[in-house]
Amino acid sequence: MVRMTVLELVAQLPDPVVLLERCRALAVLDAVFDTRFRTYRFDPAWGGDGVALAEMDNGGGDLYAIVFDPAGVFLYGFDHESDATPWREDDRVHWPGLLDGLPPALARYATEPAFQFDGFFDATVCAWREAGDDRWRCGPVEFEDGESDGADFLFELVLDGGADAYAEWAEDYFECPVDGDAVAAVLSGAPLTPELVRVLNPSADYAKIAEEAAALGHRIR
Repeated sequence: MVRMTVLELVAQLPDPVVLLERCRALAVLDAVFDTRFRTYRFDPAWGGDGVALAEMDNGGGDLYAIVFDPAGVFLYGFDHESDATPWREDDRVHWPGLLDGLPPALARYATEPAFQFDGFFDATVCAWREAGDDRWRCGPVEFEDGESDGADFLFELVLDGGADAYAEWAEDYFECPVDGDAVAAVLSGAPLTPELVRVLNPSADYAKIAEEAAALGHRIR
């Protein structure tokens, strides 16, 4: 079976501005559905000086982080069951070529303490896009047919960007019906309203969600 790896991911990732807004919207939607255990998070002031961070953590050992820096965007993911896991060796090692070519302006994120696990940068996917560049890039990794780095699994929702994909995921994850039109409104950047939140989650506390959404930079009405 042919699976998408980072080589295909970099050809499909949207413009950084679009990607940032999708990440923000996913965090808002997760806030509406789940007040305690979040899968998608967004911090618009994570690193100061205009550096934002989007994260996904499914609680099962798989995650990603996307750093939006004025110098560019740094993206990495970790699929613990993928062929590219550093844990395939007793002494963890990255998949050959994973970090090759990482520009100096973004290289510090591969050693960022927040992204280390037991002193090692656990990553199976890595991509970047410097400010002013017209495309996403990755290292010269190679995969045999059927091998995976988890790119398709990890970044499915941010690649799709559509309401149907999120609604399908949310219905399975939260085990409740999900209104696709309401999801589409949030993904489009429409202001969050009590009515919109009520349609998505009748038991949600709108005041708390509105406060959090506003802190994330989403519009509130």
